[in-house]
Amino acid sequence: MENQTNKKGTLVAIITMMFLFAMIAFVTNMAAPFGTIWKQHYEWAGMMGNMMNFLAYFFMGIPAGLMISKYGYKKTALVALALGLVGIGIQFCSSVMDGNAIITYIVYLIGAFVCGFCVCILNTVVNPMLNLLGGGGNRGNQLIQTGGSLNSLAATLTPMFAGSLIGEITKDTSLNAVRPLLLIALIIFAVSFVIVWFTQLTEPETEKTDVLGGVKEALHYRQLKLGIIAIFFYVGIEVGIPGQLLFYLSEPVANGGVLGSAATAGLIAGVYWMLMLVGRFVSAFISGKVSSRMQLTVTSAVALLLLLVAIFMPETSKMSLSIPNLAESTFDHVEVPTKVLFIILCGICTSVMWGVIFNLATEGLGKYTATASGLFMTMVVGGGVMPFIQNLMATKVGDIQSYWIIVGMLAYMLFYALIGSHPSKKA
Repeated sequence: MENQTNKKGTLVAIITMMFLFAMIAFVTNMAAPFGTIWKQHYEWAGMMGNMMNFLAYFFMGIPAGLMISKYGYKKTALVALALGLVGIGIQFCSSVMDGNAIITYIVYLIGAFVCGFCVCILNTVVNPMLNLLGGGGNRGNQLIQTGGSLNSLAATLTPMFAGSLIGEITKDTSLNAVRPLLLIALIIFAVSFVIVWFTQLTEPETEKTDVLGGVKEALHYRQLKLGIIAIFFYVGIEVGIPGQLLFYLSEPVANGGVLGSAATAGLIAGVYWMLMLVGRFVSAFISGKVSSRMQLTVTSAVALLLLLVAIFMPETSKMSLSIPNLAESTFDHVEVPTKVLFIILCGICTSVMWGVIFNLATEGLGKYTATASGLFMTMVVGGGVMPFIQNLMATKVGDIQSYWIIVGMLAYMLFYALIGSHPSKKA
């Protein structure tokens, strides 16, 4: 009887963690569509919301891991959801302020920064808990990939919905257009807080360790040190590929852009996240048999090839697409460079990288897993830093040529898969 109760509690914990996994993508993927609005008013501002969102990881990564050690997974998750409610509330306030004034933008960035604390803590809770509930190894990675499928579903729908609300981008477009999405987000966070509050979670055992000693000891593991760099680059890759594609497609035609419509660009870029959903769904089935190292090796190599083809393919090579017009319930026929297809296909490759890197980086860490997760999350700041650098690079060399920075990061991922991820601890 006790064994059945434990199994039921474990199942509830797994379902709750997967729901929170979806929440992470919902919050994170609002930044890029919102950025298409601000880029029309301040050229440097396109990725600043995303930057603030991920900058919070740098400050909160280690404290989040320590919160788990001290208070447990459930209480830590509740703190994260409360911060998410505050952060979305601040962004909602910016949507009812004075149009596109700089003070409105500053308030929006503050909200994005607070939301960053929320998603950082949620990430720190969800990944190690799913890994531990699965017993680590391939089974732990399998649960992470399953949760990642829900994460990708939310990531797919968010830019599509946001883009449909924004529509055609002009100098008069402001956050007022996306106020309904922010209101929905407020409701979701409030409901999520209540659900987690009343949910009885069976939590994995967390061993109390000395804070500084735990960090120092965890960093003795080579696979974690190199994995921290890998996750810094990976999140930059995951966010940078569709983020820059969104800017590339939504740039007004009058300025030499491709489409000039945030709605159409959001639907096309959303396919990248949909392919991530497909990749994670497939990985959830094969991860019990195919090692994390093999998955990372293959996906890194294929993504490198796809991006190199996209960079060198001429702009004159076009393909015709039928895009659903959500506002008029019809289909719009548009032409885009064929290279867009190769960029989007990278979503299948990046889909599995988060789970396999985490799995490889924390392999053999035992009681230092929670501390390692905090260190790991600190470097998720790469999801803000690297896309911001890529966006600045794009203003100088063009959107497509800016993908060379992604190529360099993928090369490191391949190195980590082949060499850097092998477990090794210095004496």
